[in-house]
Amino acid sequence: MTDWHPQSWRDFPILQQPQYPDAPALQRASAELSERPPLVTAGEISALRQELAAASRGECFVLQGGDCAESFSECRQDIIANRLRVLLQMSLVLTHGLKQRVVRIGRFAGQYAKPRSADLETMDGQTLPSFRGDLVNAPEFTAAARAPDPQRLLQGHACSALSLNYVRALIEGGFADLHHPENWDLAWMQHAPHAQAYGALLREIGSAVEFFETLSGQRMEHLDRVRLFSSHEALVLEYESALTRQTPDGLQHNLGCHMPWIGMRTAQADHAHVEYCRGINNPIGIKLGPGMTVQWLGQLMDSLDPERQPGRLVLIHRFGADKLSQELPELIEAVRSSGHPVVWLCDPMHGNTQQAANGIKTRDFDDILRELLEAFQVHRQCGSRLGGVHLELTGENVTECTGGARSLSAEDLKLRYQSQVDPRLNGEQALELAMAIATAATA
Repeated sequence: MTDWHPQSWRDFPILQQPQYPDAPALQRASAELSERPPLVTAGEISALRQELAAASRGECFVLQGGDCAESFSECRQDIIANRLRVLLQMSLVLTHGLKQRVVRIGRFAGQYAKPRSADLETMDGQTLPSFRGDLVNAPEFTAAARAPDPQRLLQGHACSALSLNYVRALIEGGFADLHHPENWDLAWMQHAPHAQAYGALLREIGSAVEFFETLSGQRMEHLDRVRLFSSHEALVLEYESALTRQTPDGLQHNLGCHMPWIGMRTAQADHAHVEYCRGINNPIGIKLGPGMTVQWLGQLMDSLDPERQPGRLVLIHRFGADKLSQELPELIEAVRSSGHPVVWLCDPMHGNTQQAANGIKTRDFDDILRELLEAFQVHRQCGSRLGGVHLELTGENVTECTGGARSLSAEDLKLRYQSQVDPRLNGEQALELAMAIATAATA
């Protein structure tokens, strides 16, 4: 690694980066960001690597979930708490059903940037830069809003710090205490189709906790808190490299989150994003979708994990329900042959995006569930193990994905469609999916 440093990515081809009109302003913002306090610690990153190493051995299950693209305006108490609630609900269902520990990784506190299929967008004869997430520009279709603004890098750091601080305060304050799971209830889900089954599960777990505490004569203190790690796509490298610090052990860490990942659009083995990620000591996620070849994946794994370290690589496949069984098996075999000890996650969201008849972007719950169930089956058939799931979800009562227990229709999408970019599962759909995972993984 003697040829790597946090800025060495600048010497490589790069995609999906905003074109800032004011270069000196960008330099000033990056310099200020590099002096700001980190958001996570190297010790926390090491703990996640240990958990992921255990997941690669089949000892636990990974739940990675959160917003498609966070917005600065939603850095609010209620939204942060509801996001934590739905992750806690899902992890409880999974722990009970799988009889395994669940590693919780939030797709939040930094997921403010999004890759786009085109640099420019045209509307009513006017062409402007595409919206790339709140870290870069604003969604309103005006020249001022769409101009990349370096100050947003600082605002992204501030909102991430606020989010993480509140989550940590909630957890330390007993919000995640298994003795009081009623704290996790989402008010709008009281009459959800699965509410009764979830309530029965809570009562069963509560009785078990009471029994063991009575038997031992002691309170089970380790049930008071959980660990929640943060992740986001490492997309805007000005932001990521500014938050990269050398720790006392001599290693370089991205201290802006616990686990960054590389998306398909920036996963070229000889490009800047892979160059940047190969030098940091965080666990690294890699999205795998249609077009990912055995050779390409091999290059990525060898570059990012040359020493084949457990807990280093998380492979997140996202093929779509109609393509998974054709494209995934050869990648599983290639990974097995390579000797890389990876964790496999299924992202059943991105490959199933479609446009409803009314023109609204959506995903159908049945497609999401079908890809997920098939992923478990394909891994079993290939002698592999699906170690987790990667979901875009929210704790809010949105109507962005069709289907689910309430059978949301395309017309229902107009009721509460709030996502800035891609459709998310609401809390009710996410809980339903967790129940299906618990059944499928033990089948």
